[in-house]
Amino acid sequence: MDSRLVVPVALDFFLKYGYWILFLWVMTEQLGVPIPSVPVLLTAGTLTATHKLNLPLVLVSVMLGSLVSDSLWYLMGKKYGGAVVKLLCRLSMESSTCVRKTENYFTKHGPAALLVAKFIPGLGSVAAPIAGQTSMPYSSFVIFDCAGILIWALTFTLGGRFFGDVLKKHPGALSWVAHFAVLLFVLLLLAFLFYRFLRQRAFLKEIRTQRISPQELKEMLDEDQPVYIVDLRHPLDYLPDPRTLPGAVMLTPDKLVLESEQIPRDRDVVLFCTCPSEATAAKMALAIRKLGVYRVRPLLGGYDEWKKLGFPLVQIPATGEVDRAFVPADQIA
Repeated sequence: MDSRLVVPVALDFFLKYGYWILFLWVMTEQLGVPIPSVPVLLTAGTLTATHKLNLPLVLVSVMLGSLVSDSLWYLMGKKYGGAVVKLLCRLSMESSTCVRKTENYFTKHGPAALLVAKFIPGLGSVAAPIAGQTSMPYSSFVIFDCAGILIWALTFTLGGRFFGDVLKKHPGALSWVAHFAVLLFVLLLLAFLFYRFLRQRAFLKEIRTQRISPQELKEMLDEDQPVYIVDLRHPLDYLPDPRTLPGAVMLTPDKLVLESEQIPRDRDVVLFCTCPSEATAAKMALAIRKLGVYRVRPLLGGYDEWKKLGFPLVQIPATGEVDRAFVPADQIA
């Protein structure tokens, strides 16, 4: 086929099946497949400016696609809890952020967190199972989730429409963009994915040289070597198994940073979480290292690997709070 015909044919295909493409693309992304929807929404918004696509139907397609996948994850989160959240965290191209931001939004704002969840890279689909895990009523979930989807979809489709309105005033530019629209979209998508890949690779490479294995930590504890262990897990992670490592201090990441001056400098500081690749622990290790805590290491495999190996665990006090006061170093075993 003549290469000059490829783009028009592809554009005609998008115009003919645009609403179905939007529905399936958004649903697939929200199911956890790392294919960004923003370029598609911008493209659809641009086409609404020339009335080739209908804006209300674009929004309906996006809302239905996202609501279907969100509802599925909500039900899975309600039934299986943290296991589903961890699965989505592993699928996400932004797994380095884990679910920390989303969990904090839910802790502080409740259902209103769904209004902004779609704007957090890689975590839009994680909000739904967390809502189910927290036993949010489904009716409330649908209302807030639909509102959040609408805000998210309007932001990018109207951005694309504005671009389309500008092009309408310059017919020559409109013709050029129409001819190369699909090519530009593909290049933008590839650049976006490549950038995410490089970020993830650089992050993982940096933390691999810093981790401590559960066996090493176990030997240190058995030999009564001074070590400062910090449990960075969110309170939602305690629900299925309210235990932690012996002597561990339970602190949220923001509390750890605020109290960094009290972290001992004369011993190893071990951080652990339940995120893929020890993401939260690794990020906090880098953060407090910048504050002068240099002997800090993430625990390889985190809490799950320690538990899997059958190493000792202690019960978390039922009266404990998430943002509890910082425990002095001399109280750590």
